[in-house]
Parts: sequence; C-alpha cells; structure tokens
Amino acid sequence: MARNTYYGTLVLQIYLPIAELSVNLFFLVGIGGAVGFLSGLFGVGGGFLLTPLLIFSGVPTAVAVASVTGQVVAASTSGALSHYRRGGVDLHLAMYLVLSGIMGAFGGVAAFDLLREAGQLDLVISLGFLVLLGFVGVLMLQESVRALLKRRQGVVVRERQANQHSWIHGLPWRVRFKKSRLYISVLPVLLIGLFIGFVGSLLGIGGGFIMVPALVYLLRVPGSVVIGTSLAQVVAMMAATTVLHAVQSQSVDILLAFCLMVGGVAGAQFGAAAGMHLRGEQLRGLLALLVLAVAIRFGLSLVLTPDDVYSMAVTSVAR
Repeated sequence: MARNTYYGTLVLQIYLPIAELSVNLFFLVGIGGAVGFLSGLFGVGGGFLLTPLLIFSGVPTAVAVASVTGQVVAASTSGALSHYRRGGVDLHLAMYLVLSGIMGAFGGVAAFDLLREAGQLDLVISLGFLVLLGFVGVLMLQESVRALLKRRQGVVVRERQANQHSWIHGLPWRVRFKKSRLYISVLPVLLIGLFIGFVGSLLGIGGGFIMVPALVYLLRVPGSVVIGTSLAQVVAMMAATTVLHAVQSQSVDILLAFCLMVGGVAGAQFGAAAGMHLRGEQLRGLLALLVLAVAIRFGLSLVLTPDDVYSMAVTSVAR
C-alpha cells in the first residue's frame, strides 16, 4: 500500500495483484458504498452496476467480472438470512433454482474462458450488458410509467394473485411448492435458474433484477417469499461461480472484492432506510433509468473511438 500526499490530501494507493494495477483505496470503498446504497434502495444485488463501474474505471474486464461475484455473495448473504429468519424463503423452490443455477454457472465460466482465450471477452460482455440492461430497463420503465399514470388517474392497480394461471402452468412435470402455495411445472423453474446461472457467471451479476420479475410474473410466486428465495439462489449460485472463476480463470482479486464489500455493507444500510420513503413505482422508475444509463454507456463504448486505440497484453505463456 503506497501513501502519497497531494496538496495536503492523503491518498492511499493499494496494488491489486490479479488486476495488476494500483487503485485509490477510498475510490474502491466509495464505489462499493455507492452501489451498496443503490442496492439497499432498490432491493437488488448491485452486480449489474458494480461490474460496469469497475470496467469503466480501468479494471480489466475478466478481473472485474470474477471479483464482483465474491462481493455479490457477501452482500446477498445477510439479506438472505434475514428473510429466512422471517420465514420468507421457499427452500424447496430455491433448491431447484440453485441446482439449475450452478449448472448454468459451469457453462458460463466455460464460455468466459473460451471468449478470453479468443480475445473476444470485452466485446461479448459489452454487448451482453447493452442488450440485457437495455431490454430490462425499457420494460421496467414502461411498467413504472403505466403504474404512475394509473395512480394519478385514481385507478386501483391490483396485484396478480398466485392462483391465476397462464400457459406456463399447464406444462408437464408438476411439483407442489407448499411455501409458495404453487403447483406448477418444474421446467420453467429449471430454465430460469439455468439462464440466471449462465448470465450471472459470464457477466458478473447476481441476476436478482431478472430473477424477481421472472418469479413474480411468470410463476406467480407470492411477494412474501419471492425476494428471500431469489437471494438464497443468488448466494449459492454466485458462491459456486466465485470458486469456479478462482480455479479455472484465476481472475478473482480478493483484495479488490474485500474493499468493495466494506463499502457495500455500509452503503446498503443507508439505502434501505432511504427506500422506505419512496413508493414502489417510483423506485422501479428510478432503477429503470439507472439501468438504461448503464446500457447507454456500454453502447457508446462500442461505437466511440477509445483513448488508447492500440493496447498490448499477454494472453498466454508458451510452455
């Protein structure tokens, strides 16, 4: 850790061994705290914000993706335990999501290694964030705007009930989830977990901002257990992803993840307190704008000329 003083201000530079660069300690803790605040405010894991911030700050894409998985595990564990103590986790449903999520994580980490060896990892991750965040952001913004307009017009918006079924509930291989009061096919459950596991391990996101809407709108999981069940799946799936990245790609920077955890834990407390003063549709609207802003930033990075047109890096060592 280097200590430099500029204009009377103490700057603590720490060297990240896996990322191979020096970063301001206060900067890392600060962005961890900022994302933690937003996570507590909106009730999401924050990986879809933290990974882009690290990439935009100069951290190598592979290290940013792999290291954030550890931070997501730490940030989601306390929330999952809190919901479990209050009886807000459907362990039976979470088990299916975790098993399929871990299978998806194996595929995501394998794709991660193949893309890095081919030199296409940065491009694919930028495109992935652009498409995924752009699509989710537009849908969330449309839903929140409709809800706000209906509220202003005095229209009462009723939540969909768990016993209202769609074509998904007519699929075979039905399983009864007593905690969620559902008797549905296990196929969509496995597909959701598989998709979240693959995307989460490839992009370095927990996937809660995709998982929660999928469970609510597709499977009709009650709101009393949906967040806790999603967090339980995120913890198990991202823990497995962290281990896989550490063993296979060896891109997990423990020091980087630790600094982000410190800021994230503190920021989440303030965000949760601030979120109590905003309505649900207002929170969804603000989150949609934030998601779209990140997607636009990735889109610009794909079309604008970078500052360093040419770069050189060691991709492999001959043996």
